[in-house]
Amino acid sequence: MLDTSALVTRRGLVLPDRMPFDKWLGLGGHLSDLYTSSAWCLGDWLIYGETAFSGRYQDAVKLTSLDYQTLRNHAWVARRFPMARRREGLSFTHHAEVAALVPPEQEFWLRKAEEHGWSAKRLRREVKDSILQRAADAGRAARGATVVLNMSIPVERLESFQEAAGRLGLSLATWAERALASAAAQAFDEHQRAVALTPTRSPHATGRRRRP
Repeated sequence: MLDTSALVTRRGLVLPDRMPFDKWLGLGGHLSDLYTSSAWCLGDWLIYGETAFSGRYQDAVKLTSLDYQTLRNHAWVARRFPMARRREGLSFTHHAEVAALVPPEQEFWLRKAEEHGWSAKRLRREVKDSILQRAADAGRAARGATVVLNMSIPVERLESFQEAAGRLGLSLATWAERALASAAAQAFDEHQRAVALTPTRSPHATGRRRRP
């Protein structure tokens, strides 16, 4: 039976401001029996122990049947979701799937999961797909981004560039962009022609032919 000074709710464990060490340890043993349905409580229990018994709580955990790393994971999720933000209609695992996100995104995905009745596995897939899509969109945006070039050129050449741009009714920046694109296309064409004209050696022609 749980200690009467601790209150178990569907959203977590409410503990008194002061609790003797032996009662806190006993409470942890009871919670381990309810592990599958009390992940929130286990996280809250460890957080309490870390705060109230900083010098002894790790040794105390070893005396229980609880896995310390699992407890740490539960405590991390519990910290990410204060009790007021835990949704009774969703499991602890649902919350764990979005715990690494910022709070507004956590709320967005938990609300979606609640509205559509998603399983924790479905929620994980939806979040993953969204992250991948945003990464792809960011990549496309980066490829289409404008790059600023800083160039040092002689004054007389700058004047000739400005004159050439003016004759076409273009700004210097637009003229320079078109000139660079034209030069790149010309260089590519010249390279392709050079490759086409380069003689290929037969793989069997490894030595000189003997003169007749």
